[in-house]
Formats: sequence, C-alpha cells, structure tokens
Amino acid sequence: MADTDRSALMDKIVSLCKRRGFIFQNSEIYGGQNGFWDYGPLGTELKRNVRNSWWEDMITSHDSLEVAEGAPGTYQMVGVETSIIMNPQVWKVSGHYDLFCDKMVDCREAKGRYRLDHTKGRWVEGKLAKATDGVVKSYFVTALVEDNLVDETLTKKALSLFGMKNKEADQLVWKGSIISLAEISFEQYGDVVAPDATQPGTLTEPRDFNLMMKTVLGALGNEATDSAFLRPETAQGIFINFKNVMDSTRVKLPVGISQIGKSFRNEITPRNFTFRSREFEQMEIEFFCKPEESPAWYQYWRDRRFAWYTSLGIGPKHLRLRDHAADELSHYSCGTADIEYQFPFLEEGEYGELEGVAHRGDFDLRSHMEGKLKNENGQLIVEQGADGKPKYQGSGKDLTYFDEGTKSRYVPHVIEPSAGADRATLAFLCEAYYEDEAPDDKGVMQTRIVMRFHPRLAPVKVAVFPLVKKDGQPEKAKEIYRALRNAGIATTYDEQAAIGKRYRRQDEAGTPWCITVDNETLSAGTVTIRDRDSLEQVRLPVDQIVDEIARRLRKA
Repeated sequence: MADTDRSALMDKIVSLCKRRGFIFQNSEIYGGQNGFWDYGPLGTELKRNVRNSWWEDMITSHDSLEVAEGAPGTYQMVGVETSIIMNPQVWKVSGHYDLFCDKMVDCREAKGRYRLDHTKGRWVEGKLAKATDGVVKSYFVTALVEDNLVDETLTKKALSLFGMKNKEADQLVWKGSIISLAEISFEQYGDVVAPDATQPGTLTEPRDFNLMMKTVLGALGNEATDSAFLRPETAQGIFINFKNVMDSTRVKLPVGISQIGKSFRNEITPRNFTFRSREFEQMEIEFFCKPEESPAWYQYWRDRRFAWYTSLGIGPKHLRLRDHAADELSHYSCGTADIEYQFPFLEEGEYGELEGVAHRGDFDLRSHMEGKLKNENGQLIVEQGADGKPKYQGSGKDLTYFDEGTKSRYVPHVIEPSAGADRATLAFLCEAYYEDEAPDDKGVMQTRIVMRFHPRLAPVKVAVFPLVKKDGQPEKAKEIYRALRNAGIATTYDEQAAIGKRYRRQDEAGTPWCITVDNETLSAGTVTIRDRDSLEQVRLPVDQIVDEIARRLRKA
C-alpha cells in the first residue's frame, strides 16, 4: 500500500471512530486537550471487551493443574488492583525518578517543544530566501509529523526556506537519508531548522524531561514535602505487593500477578491518534519464577502473548515479534521482545509497539529490598550517593522466596508481558476496518464499510430488526431482543429506516449478526440471520435463536 493510501486509510478510521462513537477528542467543545481521548458508547464496549478477553484468557480461565501448551510446567495466576499514587520512594528506587526521561529541545522562534527522537529531518543544500550573501549551504530541515508524511513535509519546508516554488522541487539537492534529530550533534544546531521555524539556529541545547506527572497531596500540601507522582506504569504496584500476595494466599512459584489499570506519562509530543497518549491503560503480568527456569518461561510468554493477538483476528502479515538488540535493552533486562503492529499511520514496512515482553531478572525485587540498582560491568549493584550510602534506600523488607521443595531461599526472577489496552484497541480497530461492495435495497452495488471485529471483541453481538413497523413484527422482534439480552448477549434493537440502511449501520459498528423478523416469522416461526462478513442469510426457528448465537460465540 502506498504511503498516501495508508494516510488516507488512517483518516477514514479516525473519521469513523468519531462518527460512530468509538473515540472522541477529549474536551472537544473547548478545543480539545492534546494527548487525552474519550471513548464513546461503541468504543467503551470495544475496549471493555479487549480488557475482559485479556483477563479471562490470562487469569480466570487459566487451569493451574494442567501444563499449558508450550509451558515449561504448571503455574498459577492471580490479580491485584493497586493505587495510582504511591510513596515517592517507589519511583526513586525503581529508577523512574532519575531515568524516566526523554531528551527535548525548545524553539526560541516558534516557542515549541520537541522530543529529539520524534523529530525527523534531512540535510538539503540551497541559499536562504532572506540571505544577502548568496552562499549555498547545507541545512537540516525537520518535521514533526506522521512517518508517512515526512517526505512531503520536508520538501515543502525546504522550498519555503529557499524561496522556491513547488514546480522547482526537483531542483532541491538532498544529502543523505531521513534521520532523527537525536543523531545531530549540538554543534550542528546552527544549521538546523526547527519544525515550526522559518530560519535555522533557533533550537536550544537538548535537556532531560521527566515523563512522570507530578501532583501535590493534601489541602495544605506544598511541593517541597507533599509531592507525589501519578504512576507511569502499573508494574511497581505489583512488585511492592509481592510479599503481601505470597503471605495472604496459598500460591507458590511460578506465579503470575496481573493488573489492569491507568497510567500517566507526560509525553512531550503525543501523536498518532490514541497510540501515544498522556493517559492510557495497561494490562500487565509480572511472572515470578525460579532463576534457572526463567529463560524457558520468557520464551513461553513471548510466544503465548503473540498468539493472543492472532487468536482475536489480527493477521500475521500485520504483526511481528521482534527481539531487542543488545543496545536497546534496559539496564536491568536480560532480554526483551516487542510484539509490533503495522499501524496505517506508519510508513510501509514500519511497525509500532503493541506489547513488550521483558526478562527483568531479579532487578525489581532487589531494588525494593536494597535500594536503586545500577549496572556496572554486567553486575547489578546498589548505586551509592556522595556520602557512600545508597543513593535511594530500599524498603529493607525481605522479598525473597522460600522454596519448600528444595528448602532454599532466593530472589525470584521476573518475566513481564506488558500490553497497552488502548494500543490493542487501536490495533483491533485498524485491523477490522474493511471496504467492499454490497447491494442496496434496490439491488445496486454500493461501497460498504464494515468493521470485521472478532465476535468476542465486537461491541454489539446481535442486532434485531422488524422488517416493517406493523403486522406484529415489532412486538415479535422485541421479544427476541429481550431473550438475547436476558441470556447475557449484547444485543441492540433497530426499527428505523430501510432494512438495507440498518444493515449498513450495524456493519460500521462491527455487529457480527443481524436477525430480521418478517411475515414468515409470524406464519412459520422462523427468522433470518445475516452474517456480517459473508453476507450469508439463513433461516432458523425463533426458539433456536439464543442457542445458535451462543454457539457461534463459543465457536469464534
């Protein structure tokens, strides 16, 4: 697919999300709030189904007595729900206070702020439009746009910079390929043109920007003594409750402690719809196991989590599992793999992260016991302050595990599958979007937009229609509607407009099946079931409808 086609596809998806009530811009009537999004009626149900499917598949339906396919052995799964705000020492010990930063620059001309690795640019030769010396120089022109628009945006910027017309674009002399601003040294900033600037040399020196959102607690609190942070991840709430979980339950290692919850990151440049937001929801597992068994469990979880996405309808051609290179690994990681999806806002062949599966070793539990750790010559040691004491002191609590079978005590290793509920929902939306042709009420072929959600994820499972609003058809349709609802099946009722328009409305909502009540229903006791994807229609007795829909959902 060409980049312009991919951009147009993303525009269509965003438009559909607004039109059909999947996702709205937060505070839209006041001009919006950048980096925050609201879910409408259909989006709320879709995202809830994503969360519920994850929780059911990972936790509630897990059989701890049988060895799961591909697993090194049996294991247990439990859940917790921890607070958004924690003791600030948690974030100092975990490394977030010092290390959870992005490099950013400010533009003195445009008063903008840009994250280095998100700002793309390219060297180009020419004479500045406002220059009087006529000297040809190289300038690094930059843009902060979706990847598939970088080329077009840089060309327009270079033409404007050199005072050239659009028809002269082929006269531009480009040098090298498109790279990130992070690859440009500060000594070269005099020749860098910021994304919203008209002249070079307007950027400040890069500096660290902490991504944690700060707040002050208490009615009389002050920033010096009462500051706290909105959590940037849910994982730490699990680690600091490891001892509580093990002491209050009968679970033994290996065990996964799971959580779904909100996290907050003060992103410098939130973008790409809901992909990079300042408020988002995570679905995380911290899987605790014996150190010597951790490589096998890491392999199991990376494969298991990849298979979850394909089981819910994401095609393998849009999904990949990528192992991190050594220079990408976090200082604590023994290995990390990203599950990535080919989002339409990215260039052809590029992928965005859906989920990370990390082998965290014993870093987290040791940190919360001993203090903030750092990697020195391949060994994790407690980082010392100027006074020779731990820079950030741990809790001092014993977070080791005593193995009754081997009569040994050790610090468990952790495997962390960390998924984003919002990113997963966006990926399922992008994957579901499809256009084909179907006949209208008069038999004329029309373009049809259909959201091909997996039935488990579809916001509405069934729509019930009376063919006409008379002859007792609405009464019978409402009876079927209530029977389905009483069986716990998400069902909607619609009697407005022609039957073809009602089908189209449900296709755009992603409803897998539509049931139509007609004259034959009243005379023979049968209804029509229409399949969203195949458009196949079959007739079934009314008294079999609930069982049939339930069967189809189980089979999906």
